[in-house]
Amino acid sequence: MTDFLEDDDAQTERVLTNLQTLRFVARQWRRRPILFSGVVTFTAMATLADVFVPVAAGALIDAISGPEADRQGTAHWMALAGFIGLAVLVNIFRQFAVRCEVPFSSANMADMTTEAFANVQRFSADWHANTFAGSVVRKITRGMWAYDTITATLWLGLIPSVSVMVGLGLYMLFNFFWVGVYALSVTAIFMAVSVLMATYYIRPQNIISNARDSELGGAVADAISGVAAVKSFGAEAREDARFHELAWVWRRETKKTWLRFVNTWLVQMVAVLALQAGLAGLLVRMWTSGDATAGDVVFAITAFLMMAGYMRRFGEEVQNVQRGLDEIQDIAGYAGKRAEIEDAAGAPDFRPGPGEIVFDAVQFTYAGQDRPLYEDFTLTIPAGEKVALVGPTGSGKSTFVKLVQRLYDVDAGAIRIDGQDVRTVGQASLRRSIALVPQDPALFHRSIHENIAYARPDASRDAVIEAARRARAHDFIMRLPAGYDTLVGERGVKLSGGERQRVAIARAVLADAPILIFDEATSSLDNETEAEVQAAMADVTAGKTAIVIAHRLSTIRDADRILVFDQGRIVEQGVHDELAAKGEGVYARLAALAAG
Repeated sequence: MTDFLEDDDAQTERVLTNLQTLRFVARQWRRRPILFSGVVTFTAMATLADVFVPVAAGALIDAISGPEADRQGTAHWMALAGFIGLAVLVNIFRQFAVRCEVPFSSANMADMTTEAFANVQRFSADWHANTFAGSVVRKITRGMWAYDTITATLWLGLIPSVSVMVGLGLYMLFNFFWVGVYALSVTAIFMAVSVLMATYYIRPQNIISNARDSELGGAVADAISGVAAVKSFGAEAREDARFHELAWVWRRETKKTWLRFVNTWLVQMVAVLALQAGLAGLLVRMWTSGDATAGDVVFAITAFLMMAGYMRRFGEEVQNVQRGLDEIQDIAGYAGKRAEIEDAAGAPDFRPGPGEIVFDAVQFTYAGQDRPLYEDFTLTIPAGEKVALVGPTGSGKSTFVKLVQRLYDVDAGAIRIDGQDVRTVGQASLRRSIALVPQDPALFHRSIHENIAYARPDASRDAVIEAARRARAHDFIMRLPAGYDTLVGERGVKLSGGERQRVAIARAVLADAPILIFDEATSSLDNETEAEVQAAMADVTAGKTAIVIAHRLSTIRDADRILVFDQGRIVEQGVHDELAAKGEGVYARLAALAAG
């Protein structure tokens, strides 16, 4: 079996009970009380009319076949009008109920999906690193349609089914006591067994097959997003085989789920047959003894046909609701999951200043680690200084940047920017004052103009072009077929690495943030492109506080200060020539390797 497993999130979120999940759905129903009351009211009226259809059928038979029947009178016509009128009312009220449910559910689905998207966006960087994007997409879209299934099935199907079956049983109880007792007993046993089987027999297996379904979505997204690697290694057949294996794992678990649905139908068959035999037998016996009329027998037969139909629907509806609850619980879990990094209550916006950064006795430990990476870490970066961070992998450089952005919270001490503790201000406003150019820029499948303007959506066309000029991107953009309106493809695949970097730098320029961070911005570029990007970096960092992470020392020769990290500590600091001239030391060793 392949080692592709569903993300950790899938294993941790599926802990909600049916009741917890149903409470989440009920919160969606409360969004639009007027439309919701329309659904409930018209459904109730349709159900009430439906209960009296068999009664009207019995009255019609008595009117045309009873001892007092009068072919010339009007009683049978009135009975017929009552029978037809009830059927008309049932359908009219159902039509009104559905016309309320359509705008009600579609609006709630849009709101619920938007909130799920918003929740996921605010989860931590670690959560996203450990979660397959394709699985998340699958869960949100599956949950959206599950809401529709639950709402339509419950209010337009399941609740009316129960109401009609119970209503007919109660009518029988008051008019034919033992017939009513029998009908209500069979109905109650059938409903109880159906719910128990759905909860304890179908649900556990359904959750497993849903997990495999999410795996399948994650696998598709994973392979397609990495299609360049697939093609470069000629691995299409290997990926086909891997996906085929996952698809058949899904098939195995889904087949088990579907067979459990089929098995529950046996309960439905037994209940329907028992109801048919019991109702017909009891009423015919009462007719033979003179305790029931022909109309009563017709009522029983009509009631049975209705109850049998609703029993079949009830079994399917319980299973559909259970399936919907299983499929929506991921979104419900997202709604109940707290973001790891939260704004303090009433946190004010960050007030941008000149860009001074202070680490004050900071301690930080990654989740799952026993030993702190940073311990009593203290550092001040004055406003306007260009600082380079170097050191071996895992030494704490990238963590430094993430703490500045407050992607993690410190365990002790404080990080202050322009005198403001980053934990006391709004995260969004803080990050808008820090422009990041990563090693692999995240571009959206939108136009180049939109990607640059992402930093400041209200920027004018001229401002976007000026930012591109300063980033040395304008010339290559103008050579593209549609210029600034060229779509860059998913994650910017239509552009080269250097072009993506320059678009990302233009975006940082447009942000006009007091702090700029370049995280390995030139590590994957050729020498000529690196020179262009370095020139752009030198231009855009003028007068800004700049943090540059680099392995290629050519990128940081002009830094005001170089900080050498090792195991979460700064072991050396100074300028390039000073540090490279030392006979020993981490930086001297790195400089020697770069020169060699």
